Parts: sequence; structure tokens; C-alpha cells
Amino acid sequence: MIQLQNLSLRRGGRLLLEAVDVRIQPGQKVGVVGANGCGKSSLFALLLGELHADAGEVLVPAAWRVAHVAQQTPSGPRPAIELVLDGDQELRQIERQLAAAEAAGDGLRVAELHGRLEAIDGYGAPSRAARLLHGLGFAPGDEQRPIDSYSGGWRMRLALACTLMGRSDLMLLDEPTNHLDLDAVIWLEGWLRAYPGTLLLISHDKDFLDAIAGQILHVEGRTLQLYAGNYSAFERQRAERLAQQQAAFEHQQREVAQIHQFVERFRAKASKARQAQSRIKALQRMEQLAPAHVDSPFRFAFPPLGTLPHPLLRLEGAIAGYDGHRVLSGIDLSIAPGDRIGLLGPNGAGKSTLIKLLAGLIPLLGGRRETAQALQIGYFAQHQVDQLRPDDSPLAHLQRLEPRTSDQELRDFLGGFDFSGERALEPVAPFSGGEKARLVLALLVRQRPSLLLLDEPTNHLDLEMRHALARALQVYEGALVLVSHDRHLLRITTDRLLLVDRCRVTDFDGELDDYPAWLANRASAERAAGGAEREAGSRRVQRREDAIVRQRLQPLKRRFRELDQRLAQLTHRRDEIERQLAAPELYSPDDKERLLALLDEKRRVDDELQEVETSWLEVGEALEQLGPAAG
Repeated sequence: MIQLQNLSLRRGGRLLLEAVDVRIQPGQKVGVVGANGCGKSSLFALLLGELHADAGEVLVPAAWRVAHVAQQTPSGPRPAIELVLDGDQELRQIERQLAAAEAAGDGLRVAELHGRLEAIDGYGAPSRAARLLHGLGFAPGDEQRPIDSYSGGWRMRLALACTLMGRSDLMLLDEPTNHLDLDAVIWLEGWLRAYPGTLLLISHDKDFLDAIAGQILHVEGRTLQLYAGNYSAFERQRAERLAQQQAAFEHQQREVAQIHQFVERFRAKASKARQAQSRIKALQRMEQLAPAHVDSPFRFAFPPLGTLPHPLLRLEGAIAGYDGHRVLSGIDLSIAPGDRIGLLGPNGAGKSTLIKLLAGLIPLLGGRRETAQALQIGYFAQHQVDQLRPDDSPLAHLQRLEPRTSDQELRDFLGGFDFSGERALEPVAPFSGGEKARLVLALLVRQRPSLLLLDEPTNHLDLEMRHALARALQVYEGALVLVSHDRHLLRITTDRLLLVDRCRVTDFDGELDDYPAWLANRASAERAAGGAEREAGSRRVQRREDAIVRQRLQPLKRRFRELDQRLAQLTHRRDEIERQLAAPELYSPDDKERLLALLDEKRRVDDELQEVETSWLEVGEALEQLGPAAG
């Protein structure tokens, strides 16, 4: 088990943990939560031996193999699949030893190493690596592309695949969903549930934690508190404790009343009755959980918008794509004030393309796009974080938007995004990814958009900021179109789901919880439709793999033939000596010297025969274990 005993840790002059005692049992899956900067990543560094405790002990079993995602973004000209295979260190070690043994012509060592490869399913490693890449969103064939051909986000997916490929007893994952879309998150969820080792998972995705974690380790106030149950259970337990404070409880009731008003307005729309039940369930959950967020530093809301035109934006027969290549066709969509639209669809189907088309960032390849005259679009995508001016402060960014607004008013607004005091005046260059994302959202809110287009807005945001964003979106008066891998955010802020798939945009026939089943059915249909082709491809792959095995086994097979020939020679010579020794005349005094020579030769032949026979049996057994490819 993992044991933290009377543990204290400082980073610089700041005390992160003090006199902590925690035990984590083998096989437990633990979600690690807490505000940004509280020490979650430092805890991982302690477990990896990269940091050392100021007091107390960190005990991890010495025999445990620990897996974690490397901080350095992978790079290089090698094929992506080779990087993933590097994650299986035992496989790579055997491959290096096998190459050395083959170069030395050591047949016995080659046989032994092929046996070890068979035992760890080394011949199936490329297939396992390809399945990992496919699960994380890579298309068939992408595994052969050079690592350097991928963007930063996709390289982080490669690094995650490399970690999952390894054989480990303890896995440490820090925000593994940040660069994933919803499909990949759902796949990773299933993979981690089946992981047999001990898992420590830092995540700000509530649904992801709920599906995987059986315990929650909360980092707060220089302490670690281990709660039984998933994240929702932790929030209930923590909420019950916080709700004992009257001021916190009253604050909670005000928020719940606000949400009730929103749900009542939503329920009144008969055309959206199907979504009503899921939204009411979300409200029930929030009524239980809201007190857990009373200590949040985030307090902001979208300003009132007044009367808005109807519709805000309309697409008719729209065609979208890049460089003349169609990604989406025949899009008919009208967006009105109050619409709450979530986009679903497989990776690469065109969700971000649709968002960009709505935002007017890419031209139409056909059809019409009409916007209301007073339309103000607020667009958020991850690349916008890179467009912040690194030498400017949060206040300076706002001042460019509103040069006539007083500094105090702007600083009060920034305080709602936790840019308080001197933090509002500091350059943004050293800010974390979460802080930069918060600043972009703050700028967005301040621009009073009537149509919000949010493409993965929660990457790098902690749980408290996600909760504040969801609360603000629920009472937002304009229209919302949202792409997110955060199912909790989708569930409580959208009431219409559109499916982007096979170049089309259609209404999704179901609720968000039905989407994993839709993905599974789609994959099953694809397997059925292309079964024959894939079977033929599989046979080709198997033949190639068998050819590789046969090529690698040539030294082993040569050694077996040499031993077989030598065994026959020695057996024949032994039989010949025994025939001579059976002759009576050999034992006359005149043939004593010849007799002694034959006896000495027989002893040497018997010794060599025993050695050769043993080697012959070992090599033959190794060939038999390697199966038909060895034949």
C-alpha cells in the first residue's frame, strides 16, 4: 500500500502539507481534488521521488512499477506507434537483448528471449498500441505518421497512450482529459475502470471522477482527507459539513432559488419536454451539492441583454470545409435567443468546423449564412489563450476593451474571476493554463455577447471555476452553442443536442446519457459493414507478423538443424564404438591400447551426446512454444 506518515511538504516558502497521514490500499482508484495550487501535483512529485518531504515519510512498495505521463511534450521523426511502444519498457528491453543475441549467434539465448516475448504478448504489442491510439481518437493509419507532424494537443494524447501501454502497479494521471474530446473521454473512462493496478487521478471533470473513482482524496488547508465513494458522494459529505454554517446555507439557498427560476422557465417549453426530466434531475443534484462551493473565489454573471432579435443566426443549405474539401453539407439551423445547443459527434466529424462557421471564421463553400444586424458573437476556443498579450496584465487587457471605464470597476469585475489585488496587475506570461483560460472567459463575458460559441471551454479550469461557469450559463439570456468533453456542463446548460456525423448536422435522438450507447452501436455497425475487408487486412497483418517472426527465428532454426545433425553424428559414432567394444578379440592383451582408446572416446562421445541432446530438446521446445510461425 501507499503510506504517507506525518508528512509535511514545503515548496519555496509555502507550506503545502502539514502532518498528513493517509493510506491508500492496492487496487484502489482515488480521485485527487482541490483548488489550483493546493499541492496536488506536488503530491504526485513526492510519490515519483522528484520531491522529498520536509518531515515524515512517503512509503511506496519498492517492487511497484509506477506509470505517469511525462511532462515533456514528445517530439521527433519516429512513427507515433514507436513512441507508444516505448511505454512497454519490458518489451523494449527484451527487443534490445534479442538483437544482441541474434548478432552474437547465440541460439539458446534467442530461444529464451522469444519465449519471454511470447509470455508478455510481445508479438501482439503493435496491435495493442494501435488500439490505444484508436481509442484516443487517432484514425487508422495515423500511427505511422511522424510524431513531429502532430500538434501539441495530439502529442499529449501520444504521451498518454505511451503511459497506458506500460505495465504498471501504480498509475498517476494529472488531468488526462484536458486534450481529449468526449468520445476519447468515454473510451478512457472504460479503460481506467478496467485497469487492475492502483490509480491516483487528478481531474476537474465530475462525471469522469464519478465513473472511475471509488475514493476521493481532498487537498485543502495543508491537509489530505480521504473520503469513501465517488466525487458526488464526496460533495454531499462536504456539503453537509459546510451547510452547518448558517451563512453558507443561506448563500446556497439563494443560488438554488436562481436555478429553480431557470428550470421553471425551461419546463414551460412544451416543445422541449423530452429534456425536462434530465434537467430536473440535474437541479436535484445541484440542490444537494451547491453548499460544497460556497467557498469558491469565483463570482461572475453575464450582463442583461435586453430585447434580442429573432433569430440571431440562420444557416440554409450551408456547406463548410477547407480548401474546397467538404466537411459538412446541407446544414439547416436557426438559432434564437435562449437556445441552448450542445454538439455531439465522433472525433473529426466537424464540430469545431461548425462552430467556426457560426462564428464567421471560415467562408461558406455553399448555401447561406444570415445574421441579425445587432448580433454580438462571443467565441471561445483554446487557441485564443495564445492570443493574450504576454506582457500585459489582466487589467490592461480589459482597459483595451473599455478605455473609458474606471479602473476600480474593471478590477471589481476581474475579482469575480479570482484576479484580485496585485494579481490583476501582473503580466499574464507566467500564468497557468487555467488562469489564462479564465482571463479569456472574463474578456468574453465583458463583451456582452448575444450568441456564445464555446469550443471546449473547460480545459485547464478547476472544479470551482467550472461550477461558476455553469451557474453563469444557466441564467445567460442569449443563445449558447457548446462543444465540451465535460458531460456535467453539457447536461446542466444545454437542452438541445445536435449530432455532427457523416458530413451532416441533425438532432440527436436521445439524451446525453444515450450517447455512449450510440457510439458503441456506430462502431459495431462499422465493424459489421467492413468485416470482410478488415478480416482480409487482419490476415495480411498476421502474415506479415508471421514473416517477421520467421525471419527472427532463422538463427534459432539454424541452431536446431546443427544440433540435430550433430546428434545424429554422435549417435552413429556411439553405436559404432559399442559395436567394436562388443568384439571378443578386443580384450586380448595385444589390443589393450586400442581398448583404452575406444573407452576414452566413448566417454567423450557420451558426454557430448548428453550436452547436445539437452540443447536440442531446449531449442525444440522453444520452437514448439512459438507456434505455427516457427514452422
